[in-house]
Amino acid sequence: MANAEAGGAARIFRDYDQATLDRELNLRARWPEHVDYFARWARDSAAVRGDLPGRLDLAYGAGPAEVLDLFPVDGASAAPLLAFIHGGYWQSLDKGDFSYLAPAFGEVGIAFASLNYGLAPDARIGTMINQVRRALAWLYRHAGDHGVDARRIVVAGHSAGGHLAAMALSTDWPAFDAALPGDLLAGGCSISGVYDLEPLRLSYHNKILQIAPEDVAPWSPLHRLPARAAPLLLAVGSEETREFLRQHAEYAAAWEACGLPLGEVDMPGLQHFSAVDALGDRDHGLYAAVRRLLAGGVA
Repeated sequence: MANAEAGGAARIFRDYDQATLDRELNLRARWPEHVDYFARWARDSAAVRGDLPGRLDLAYGAGPAEVLDLFPVDGASAAPLLAFIHGGYWQSLDKGDFSYLAPAFGEVGIAFASLNYGLAPDARIGTMINQVRRALAWLYRHAGDHGVDARRIVVAGHSAGGHLAAMALSTDWPAFDAALPGDLLAGGCSISGVYDLEPLRLSYHNKILQIAPEDVAPWSPLHRLPARAAPLLLAVGSEETREFLRQHAEYAAAWEACGLPLGEVDMPGLQHFSAVDALGDRDHGLYAAVRRLLAGGVA
């Protein structure tokens, strides 16, 4: 419940009033140059799809959004796979905007997949969580068809995609599908992710997202910590908003408190939209850490 201070605005979440909370979560307003990032991602990704053999729009389900792009390693029979989930506050962007990340992995023998899922307001976050689970299960089952080692699938995501990646890593796979192994994923990486949906529910975003109070706990990685999990790698740009930095810190602390394997990567000087580029930056520590996960190392 919001608290009112004498002469001040009512606090709606922690020490945020409504205007402050909305400002903390309005990333496009904070960084108007996001339009330049979006344009570059789309341009560079289109060039990659023109140059790099890929298997595009593979259906992992029956819905129109339930498709993925896969860039296998030429000639490989058992390559590790990085499965990437795009951000966009569960409302925008597309798997095709992130093909530009594929070459940095393909050149070192790592297959790359980019996943689509339904977007709000047409889909709810709970539906998206299950779509990502189905996509990863499809990749596991069809790994051999695409030269992928089913034992070395790592999921990664940025922003809302980081939330979905974290939820995937917390999944009890046999409970989701009795035919799946508990260790379906070899690891996970979340970049500037969202781990607590309560502030989103209370923000202006909820006009589109429609998160109900009873949805917060089951859909929030912070409240769905697994008993056992593969290694998790967390990264957040130092220039992120205070709320994103808080969410990163609290989720990391909660994961460690459960005794789960965790690694963190510092990203000095990076903000929300520049942070994802570090995943494909061959000179960045995030790229190196993800490669270690894919090689079977710890985060």
